[in-house]
Amino acid sequence: MADRIYRIFSWLIIGIFFALILGGSVVLPEVEADRLSDYTRGIEFNFTAWAADASWIKLKQAALGSPYYINPSRRKEIIFDYFHQMEEVLFAEWELEQIYINPEIEDPEIASAELRQRLDALYTEQSQLAPFAESVLEEQVSAALAEAGLTTGGQPLPRPLYHITPLPVALIISPRNAIRQDENIMLVVDFPMDERDALEEKIFNELDLSALVVPVGGIGIYPTMGMRSTNLPWTLNTIAHEWTHNYLEWHPLGSNYGTSPELRTINETVASIVGGEISQMVLEKEYPELLAAERPRVDLLSLSPQNLNPDSPPFDFRTEMHKTRLRVDELLAEGKIEEAEAYMEERRQFMWENGYAIRKLNQAYFAFYGAYADVPGGAAGEDPVGPAVRKLREQSDSLADFVHTIMKVDSFDELLSLVEE
Repeated sequence: MADRIYRIFSWLIIGIFFALILGGSVVLPEVEADRLSDYTRGIEFNFTAWAADASWIKLKQAALGSPYYINPSRRKEIIFDYFHQMEEVLFAEWELEQIYINPEIEDPEIASAELRQRLDALYTEQSQLAPFAESVLEEQVSAALAEAGLTTGGQPLPRPLYHITPLPVALIISPRNAIRQDENIMLVVDFPMDERDALEEKIFNELDLSALVVPVGGIGIYPTMGMRSTNLPWTLNTIAHEWTHNYLEWHPLGSNYGTSPELRTINETVASIVGGEISQMVLEKEYPELLAAERPRVDLLSLSPQNLNPDSPPFDFRTEMHKTRLRVDELLAEGKIEEAEAYMEERRQFMWENGYAIRKLNQAYFAFYGAYADVPGGAAGEDPVGPAVRKLREQSDSLADFVHTIMKVDSFDELLSLVEE
């Protein structure tokens, strides 16, 4: 009963918390921000409406006390049923898309009638099961956070409330002469691919800025948003990752998320580290059979003819992307902007030839993906921020010790002072 009261009480702070969380990207000079708003007016995502709907769903779950009325074996069954159901939904959506893009099908609406009916039934089933699955995952992550010592008064605060939903896409803005995220604007769900490209090119040509519309896996508003996935470990990781952003928001590190590129990278790297470790804890406790059955992961994007040839050396995407970032940084430092952009396009085509489909490789791409530096190499290049965060984690006695130390940091210099030489 006490925990149930705590759940309902937590909703009293949602309004305040929501207002705090929505800030986050670096604030541009007023003139430049106004210029960008002209390009995104009418296509920006409505967070207020989404949060109101998600909050109502979570409030009903809290009042019912789910998943406390579900026995442990049934909880696991619900999770597996949910992810199997998600797999069916995503595959049916893919089948529907193929019908509409097939030029040999004269009337896609008639041809897809039975499939659309089955898809509607799947959506109905999913809407009934999803709230219970989300509640179970939230409680499992909450228990792992408590076990790790990431609590306030014995409870994770805020509660790791999470809603799986189609996500908006992010418009990332970087200057052309440097790799730096100056803005992150969330655009509507299902923003068409051709319109993404047109928007990027318009900003490039008219504002002389590097722009890229990218998908995101989660967003740390409250309740946090997570994309639809059939991957349970990834989903657990994302729940903990986004919870970390919400937790840090109450401390110097999180409240200064957008004040510099270095602090953004610190925030994202900390959240990635916490997400990975908490996910592993949940898997070991609740889903050990998944770990026991784990096999080497196959990257379907890497199954190009070259990589399948036993005489060819394996293609290492992270290593090649790391090389690319280093060379781009060198060219930009020399003021060779157009040469850097031409080189990135050459490397994008090189990645494609080796099985990795990247729609556009530019300064905004590195500004966005380079901030997730919990693993060495890749798009972060030689950025010293990620290694410093990882080193502090290595020298910390526990995950809680690491988080409680780094959450007080409000500059990269302060982080460096904490890291042992």
